[in-house]
Amino acid sequence: MTDPKTFLTSIFKAAVAAADPEKTIRNHLPAKPKGRTVVIGAGKGSAQMAAAFEKVWDGPIDGLVVTRYGYGASCERIEIIEAAHPVPDAAGLEASRRLLEKVRGLTSE
Repeated sequence: MTDPKTFLTSIFKAAVAAADPEKTIRNHLPAKPKGRTVVIGAGKGSAQMAAAFEKVWDGPIDGLVVTRYGYGASCERIEIIEAAHPVPDAAGLEASRRLLEKVRGLTSE
């Protein structure tokens, strides 16, 4: 019989692996649009999801995501902005303005 610490550690590792953005996003991607692809997001996991999206999407993309300070990730085509949470700061205000600019004029195509 496995000791409780080993058992609980294995459950934790399995849960973390199941939530890996790069593994999960691949199965949930939409069909490629006729036009350009713009990725936007906000939240603590948004930078990691953006990085995973960049790795699995084989078409051209750009975008912007906003995440909490310390939760950034390295992206080449999607800009990551870190801002305060839960109390907004100037970086969050600027990120909101830039997100709106990024999506203004987009259509489903």
